[in-house]
Amino acid sequence: MEQLFVIKIGGNVIDDPEKLRGFLQTFAGVKGKKILVHGGGKIATKIGQQLGMEPNYHQGRRITDDQTIDLVTMVYGGLVNKKIVASLQALQVNAIGLTGADANVIPAVKRPVKEVDFGWVGDVHDGLINTVFLSSLLQQDITPVFAALTHDGQGHMLNTNADTIASVLAVALSAAFEVRLIYCFEKKGVLMDIENEDSVIGQIDQALYQQLLTDKKLFEGIIPKIDNAFAAIHSGVKDVLIGDSNDLYANTTINTKGTLIHL
Repeated sequence: MEQLFVIKIGGNVIDDPEKLRGFLQTFAGVKGKKILVHGGGKIATKIGQQLGMEPNYHQGRRITDDQTIDLVTMVYGGLVNKKIVASLQALQVNAIGLTGADANVIPAVKRPVKEVDFGWVGDVHDGLINTVFLSSLLQQDITPVFAALTHDGQGHMLNTNADTIASVLAVALSAAFEVRLIYCFEKKGVLMDIENEDSVIGQIDQALYQQLLTDKKLFEGIIPKIDNAFAAIHSGVKDVLIGDSNDLYANTTINTKGTLIHL
């Protein structure tokens, strides 16, 4: 099977033009087939404030009302996405900017209202991904660049978590490719000691993960990421890498610098 890298870039890079420029140069140097997934939260917040809109969050998650979905569609799907695509074209990467609505690649459902109404927020299932279209692009050596937006099939755009989009794309395409899902993260990887950037755990399998949990060696914020990584692997993804965006090139090789998660 041919290898495919599905790479999710975090806001700490998107929000910093210099970091983004360096990242895209590295991304351009990654050989083979690849997909990039991005958000753009702070840029959307900044532009919204310039337009007199204040963001509304619940437990760290943006509530996406009618005004906000228009804002994030403009910023994620327009400004941020097209700047990335133009930059990659300048680096001789034939990229195409997409949202989940384009070619019905990522249909989603509006999150049901429970104790909180998150508004126009989408939940995705990997079984609905238009893999035929995506595979066609990849076989033409076109690199998809996804903004963190989906749609409900009823004409509404939906704000969707970029980590989730990266994961469902990786799982859906794992039937046709050997997929490594890479989360570019603000740390060098999963750390044994949160205060020590050099305490990266090079590889984690299921047995070691259970041991780390038992010994309470992991800080709580990383546990959902690792849980999601194993969920993707159990659904067909070959492995998941959590690491620093500066180490992206190494993390697409066998000599990884971040944390490689596998069975």
